[in-house]
Amino acid sequence: MTSVYEQFFGLRERPFDLSPDPRFLVLTESHGEALSGLRYAITSRKGLTLLIGEAGLGKTTLLRAALDEQPERVHVIFVQNPVLTRTEFVELLARRFGLSKEAHGSKTALLFELEELVGKARQLGETTLLVIDEAQSLPTELLEEIRLLANIETNSEKLLSVIIAGQPELASRLNDPALRQFKQRIALRCRLRPLTADETTLYVAGRITAAGGVGGNVFTRQAVAEIFRRSGGVPRLASVIGDNAMMAGYAAGTKPVNATLVDEVCAELDLPAPGADPAGDAPPDRPEPRDAEKAFRMLKARVSLPAEPEPADAPSPKRSAASRPLFETVVRRRRFFFFGS
Repeated sequence: MTSVYEQFFGLRERPFDLSPDPRFLVLTESHGEALSGLRYAITSRKGLTLLIGEAGLGKTTLLRAALDEQPERVHVIFVQNPVLTRTEFVELLARRFGLSKEAHGSKTALLFELEELVGKARQLGETTLLVIDEAQSLPTELLEEIRLLANIETNSEKLLSVIIAGQPELASRLNDPALRQFKQRIALRCRLRPLTADETTLYVAGRITAAGGVGGNVFTRQAVAEIFRRSGGVPRLASVIGDNAMMAGYAAGTKPVNATLVDEVCAELDLPAPGADPAGDAPPDRPEPRDAEKAFRMLKARVSLPAEPEPADAPSPKRSAASRPLFETVVRRRRFFFFGS
């Protein structure tokens, strides 16, 4: 049921919840490239694929989006809490793959049954996929076990595809000589980076649209610019700021939410602006310049952010056509209009 919070902003649901819901995935340039890489890894059975990105960049959401697209003939085992002992890891895999009780306590039985299972699946034209999230927490001994699993193959193809996702320290760990065999077997690497100012605008607008709203009814241009400045382009932080700013806007009866409210919320969340002095920096008057062609490629939607009102005695600035924030594209054959001026 829609609550007063959503009703105030004209939404079906909250746009900035932190659950990894693929419906709210906004494909920026690096996210689109990474998703394409994951699709290729799955369909081509590449063996071992690595997805790297800082905390909060959307690795789990991207993984779930890629997996949700797969047909029934792709069987997926998803492991989210890999901080296990070797014995616990063997038991977990045996349970997830539906192997015998003997395989729960025997690595030998596990490998024998698993190889037989994935071999039969391949004969039926099916793909078996093991996905391990938060892999930066994996102990070295489990990385070695994963390498051995990725070695299950015939003379011509891999029988078990493995995708591991983790933070940049995982990539650094793979430079350890003890893990050189693991590193050599990585067939594909995908990397996520923080959002740019334009991409943050598209991220905020895209999530509001997915929640059934119109961006211009929720945030001003300056508010979104402040969200970018305080979040550093990290989607999870942008969502935390956006959700709290909307709560503050609802409490204050302010719609759309302005940069001042975002600034106050960030102070409460202890998120100082990059390079801010002790006195604090004032919110910017307008967002960074936008590149319409680049934005057109990044998100298939129309974005036009409303400016915050000028003081009554201030003359209205004259804007050229090139400075108007207008982005128009199409997402999945639907046309969205948000952040209307």
